[in-house]
Amino acid sequence: MSTERIFNFSAGPSMLPLPVLEEAAAEMTNYRGTGMSVMEMSHRGKAYIEIFEQTKADLRRVMSIPDTHEILFMQGGATLQFSAIPMNLIGKTGKADYAVTGNFSTVAMKEAKKYGEINIACSSEDRGHTYIPEQKDINVSKDASYFHYCSNNTIFGTEWKYIPETGDVPLVCDVSSNILSGPLDVSKFGILYGGVQKNMAPAGAAVVIIDKKLAGNEHPLTPKLMSYQVMIDSDSMNNTPPTYTIYMLGLVLKWLEKQGGVEAMAKLKVERSKYLYDVLDDSKMFIGCADKDARSDMNVTFKTSSDELDAQFIKEAKAAGFDTLKGHRVLGGMRASIYNAMPVEGTKKLAEFMREFERKNV
Repeated sequence: MSTERIFNFSAGPSMLPLPVLEEAAAEMTNYRGTGMSVMEMSHRGKAYIEIFEQTKADLRRVMSIPDTHEILFMQGGATLQFSAIPMNLIGKTGKADYAVTGNFSTVAMKEAKKYGEINIACSSEDRGHTYIPEQKDINVSKDASYFHYCSNNTIFGTEWKYIPETGDVPLVCDVSSNILSGPLDVSKFGILYGGVQKNMAPAGAAVVIIDKKLAGNEHPLTPKLMSYQVMIDSDSMNNTPPTYTIYMLGLVLKWLEKQGGVEAMAKLKVERSKYLYDVLDDSKMFIGCADKDARSDMNVTFKTSSDELDAQFIKEAKAAGFDTLKGHRVLGGMRASIYNAMPVEGTKKLAEFMREFERKNV
């Protein structure tokens, strides 16, 4: 088996920065003189509490999270939040608005229907989720308890380029696949949440950033570990948190700051994705799946004219060191996920490979 690292375009769990992996490896069996791994530590011990508190502080600083908002580390990924959000928030009016612009926002909407009346404020389903609705096409309910949307649609390769205006209705946003990829005004949101396995850390946790005034109104049957108020009061430690994932997030945040923070990531994501979108725009073989004005900088989706040629491309790309390019089963084709940890060289070389593949096969 080759010992060379490949360019891993997986949508999640995704690649991590190599310096982070190397630091974690160096500390694996003996974390900074403690004589044990972080995986072996009591979550209430002094050494781990320092890791936990530093990670929270670093995330608050990197994202400029105001004091009005609390950071929670929860388990169950973003999918569990599809249930936790309505259980905690929908009770205010019994109603909520959902923007349906991809697979995960659809799943979230269907889950929320178990707990109240759901209004589909806008949808891109009519054109196969290839676009993002404009503000004028969003039907916000004045009596909604909250408005939910997913800012980046991993499967379909589309991304919201603006923050929806919803008046007094609190904004709830799934940022699983584009968190930390650029500056974000956290104060505009009631809740930001996301699974960490795409742009933050290994799988095993969800980060929830919540305006504290929204907590405390959960349905009486809400499980204790899904109550935002319980998690706020216990500082995410009502039970054992995902300790090692939080530690890894801390390492990623330190790495990110060394690169220049979210401002630098915002520039890099455009540079990375441009290599691939330039190929798609020039190509007679490859077809981009998303409308140009809605293209995601995190997930580039494309295909050829046939399933057979798609399969050939995926096979040859893997042999050339470009892995996990097969598109999601919902859409097919190919998908290159290019999160913060992907070096610019990765998309530059993939673009070169795509051009050469086309030259040989047209």
